[in-house]
Amino acid sequence: MIVDDSKVSRMIIRARILDVHPNWEIIEASNGTDGIALALEQRPDFCTMDINMPGILGTDAAEILLKEMPHCRVVIFSANIQESFRERTNAMGIIFVAKPITEKSIAEALHYFLG
Repeated sequence: MIVDDSKVSRMIIRARILDVHPNWEIIEASNGTDGIALALEQRPDFCTMDINMPGILGTDAAEILLKEMPHCRVVIFSANIQESFRERTNAMGIIFVAKPITEKSIAEALHYFLG
């Protein structure tokens, strides 16, 4: 699942993931509230999430998602590199990857998911 208010970011992440894993089913949401609802319905194994989106912050959405679905691996992709956000994601066991989204950053996120 990809949760990001930027359509361009969602398109880049989708394309890069499908290049590596063409059989993966990818679902998308443009904000944290929709992402939570979609995740509870679809039960994804992996989620990339932005922090700064309309409505609920991605870190708050990730916390809710992980309480309901502790098996889900969450990666935060964000241009917001404030130390407080990095500390919060680390405390939740979430990997933080700074934007801009690149092939390398997506590979890092997939490595986290696949171990």
